Amino acid sequence: MDNITKETRRESYYTVLTTLTERHKAVLTILKECGDMTAQEIATELYKCGITPTDERNFAAPRLTELADKELVQAVGKKICGKTGRKVSVWSVIKHSGSNE
Repeated sequence: MDNITKETRRESYYTVLTTLTERHKAVLTILKECGDMTAQEIATELYKCGITPTDERNFAAPRLTELADKELVQAVGKKICGKTGRKVSVWSVIKHSGSNE
């Protein structure tokens, strides 16, 4: 990739970061610190940190979809959810060049 493309992508990445809500930032931080997780696992961490009133997965799942639309996270696999017994997506932070992540 040439330098102009890298520079443009880096600028776009930092512009997107300025549009994130506190919940988006919390979800990203949890994924960065804990590694790949499901929406339910992230919701449990949000609750443990006092960010949400319960560990309901819907506190995390919509934020993951929004972060995926912004190309900041992606589904990287599937596993069985320990709470529901259903197959669910596992999410990971997308590494962006020049973002120090």
